[in-house]
Amino acid sequence: MPCMQSYRWTLLFFVICFWGQAGKAQDPRFSQFYAAPVYLNPAMSGVFPGAYRIAINYRDLYASIVNERPFRTMSAAFEYRARAGRNDFFSMNLQAQQDQAGLAHLRRNQAFIGGSFLKKLSGGRYSSSEQFLVAGAQVGIAQQALRWDDLWFSAQYNTQTNSIDPNGPSGEAFAGANSRSYLDFNAGILWYAVFDDNASFFAGGALHHINQPSITFLEGGSNTINRRWTAHLGGEIPLGKAISAMPGAAVSSQGPAMSITLGNNFRITNHDWKELALRGGLWVHASRQTDTNLGLDALIVAGILEMERWNLGFSYDVTASSLRRSNYSKGAMEVSLIYVHPASYRSKVECPKY
Repeated sequence: MPCMQSYRWTLLFFVICFWGQAGKAQDPRFSQFYAAPVYLNPAMSGVFPGAYRIAINYRDLYASIVNERPFRTMSAAFEYRARAGRNDFFSMNLQAQQDQAGLAHLRRNQAFIGGSFLKKLSGGRYSSSEQFLVAGAQVGIAQQALRWDDLWFSAQYNTQTNSIDPNGPSGEAFAGANSRSYLDFNAGILWYAVFDDNASFFAGGALHHINQPSITFLEGGSNTINRRWTAHLGGEIPLGKAISAMPGAAVSSQGPAMSITLGNNFRITNHDWKELALRGGLWVHASRQTDTNLGLDALIVAGILEMERWNLGFSYDVTASSLRRSNYSKGAMEVSLIYVHPASYRSKVECPKY
C-alpha cells in the first residue's frame, strides 16, 4: 500500500512537470490582483498617496487535494515615491516572490528591482480631473529548484521486496540539480484619472518575461518561460455619501494559458479623518481549460478592512470547474496586507483606490 501511494504521488508530480513543459512554466496569479499592484504591473509602482508602501500577499491552493504541501505563492514588495519636479513623481521598488508547487516542492524564487515615472497630464484649479500617465520597468534574477529527496525514480524500485530504496542510485544525471540563475525583465504602462475623493478610473497593461529566460534543469536544455501580457482596468463609482462601487478586471495570457478575473467590491466608509472603511464583493475567474475554450474556474468572495494606513484583505476561491468533484469546491485561500506611510509634503497627492 505505501508503494502504491508513493507511485501515485510520483505520477502526479510528473504529470505536473509535463503539463508545465507544455505550458512553458506558467506564472501563478493572485485573486486579489488589486492588492498585489507591483506584481500585476510595474507601472503600478508609486501609485499611492504616501512616501512608501509595503504590500505582502499569500495564496494557498489545492490544500484539499495535496494537503501535505499545497501550492503556495508568496510575494512582498516595497515602493518608495518622491517628487520629480512640481507635479511629477518617480518611484523605486523592490519585489520578491516565491512559488511552491506540490509534493516535490518545485520552487521558483524571484527578486526584482524597478522604478516608474508618473507624469501629470492634467489637473489644477480649472480642471475637472487629475490625470497621470505612468511607465515602469523591472529587472530581476530568479532560479527554480526541486526537493529531490522527496522523489524516487524507477531505478530505485526493488522488484524483489516491492519497495523503494531512497538511498539507491537514481540513474538520472540531473537529479539534485537546480536551474541556473537567470535574468528577467518586466515593463508596463498605466493611465489614471481622479475626479473626486470617491470617483476615479485607471487602465494599464504589462509585459512580463520580455527576454523569455531559460529555466531548464537539463544541461543544454531549452525550456523557456513564455512572455505574459496583462491588461487591467478598474475604478471607483460613488453610489452615495458613504458607499461606492469598485469594479475591476484583469486579463492575462501566457502561451496557451489565459486567465480572466473580474468583479466588484463595494466600499463603505465613515469619512473620518482617521478613515475606517470596509470592502466586500464577489469576483469570478475564468481560464482556458482546453485548447480553444474558456471555462468558469472559480467564484471569489473577498473582504477588505481599511484602517487609516493599513489594508487587510481576505478572499476565498470556490472551485466552479469540473475539479470541484474532487476537491468538494474547496479552492484557494488568499491574504493580503498593505501599509502606506504618509508623505512629509503637504500638498495632496491624487491616486485612485484599487
